[in-house]
Amino acid sequence: MHGMNVFLIIVLLVLMGLVLFSLVRGIIAFLKTTKIDLETGEGETVTDMQLAQNKAMFARIKYQALAIVVVAIILAVSR
Repeated sequence: MHGMNVFLIIVLLVLMGLVLFSLVRGIIAFLKTTKIDLETGEGETVTDMQLAQNKAMFARIKYQALAIVVVAIILAVSR
């Protein structure tokens, strides 16, 4: 089972990286939305950026949920 734990830890690290990547993408989209809204007030571009924020947030939540599942598997297997 030792090899399985190593594999699961690697999967967990990849998922953690994806969470961080999605978080950064969401923050960048948020900052762009705020900047565009303050500078121009253009509704269409802001809506596009808000959609990008929502996609990044959904991806982050999905990766976090998968990471929790992997942690639960690691805990179950290590007993």
